[in-house]
Amino acid sequence: MFIVSGAKGQLGSDVCALLKEKNIPHTGIDIDDLDITDEKAVEEFFSKNEVSCFIHCAAYTAVDKAVSQEELCMAVNYKGTRNIAVQCGKHNAKMLYVSTDYVFGGVGTEPHETYSPKNPLSVYGKSKYLGEKAVEEHCKKHFIVRTSWVFGEKNTNFIATMLRLSETRDEVNVVSDQIGSPTYSKDLARLICDIAESEKYGTYHGTNEGFCSWSDLAEKAFKLAGRSTRVNPIKTDEYPTAAKRPLNSRLSKTSLDEAGFERLPEWEYAVKKYIINLKRC
Repeated sequence: MFIVSGAKGQLGSDVCALLKEKNIPHTGIDIDDLDITDEKAVEEFFSKNEVSCFIHCAAYTAVDKAVSQEELCMAVNYKGTRNIAVQCGKHNAKMLYVSTDYVFGGVGTEPHETYSPKNPLSVYGKSKYLGEKAVEEHCKKHFIVRTSWVFGEKNTNFIATMLRLSETRDEVNVVSDQIGSPTYSKDLARLICDIAESEKYGTYHGTNEGFCSWSDLAEKAFKLAGRSTRVNPIKTDEYPTAAKRPLNSRLSKTSLDEAGFERLPEWEYAVKKYIINLKRC
């Protein structure tokens, strides 16, 4: 049985939908079903369920709030992940952990390899990196999939926010010196399922192909949605936030290529699909 945590969230719900489509027995769980920060509760869950693979999509993702809620962020992203990894190791189950570009410091302009030095700049990034280390330590049969800039129909995201702002604003200021890859949750879900079904354990980077800035992404979304709102590119230091963000979030896909996994489509095409699907909702 595949277990998917964070099943009510954007990525988790897409993973569950795809597993259903593929006729793979699975159960989606969320915080109401299991408090992953409760070590005994996690142990009891594994004792009552035959878990063959645990796809861990649940996470604390409020990057700026994490600065003032560090204990909660660490409890979910580190302790909760460790609790799951320990039980996966004990029950000889596979574990796939969804991580983030925030584990890197964002230096330079070259895409980060899976093995590149880690230097998280924020509480959130540190918590996810500690989660990675816990998975590596406690679960031999593990996959780590780092992603970035995720968007999808179910939950709010950068593109949805931009489209909402465009309804009332003639122009918006958007950061132009943070570079990365937007990732459509439906595309990422496909990759996650492919990896989880395999035995090609290790660390991977999963994002849509190509790189852009946040301002590039906003401009593309407005164009595809037929909005006339103007985008004013600004520097990161002109838009202060509680948490520091990496300037370079480019992720290399070498590990995917070497393992024979299919790369995700280009980010522009993914944004187009997303906006078309939004109009259908």
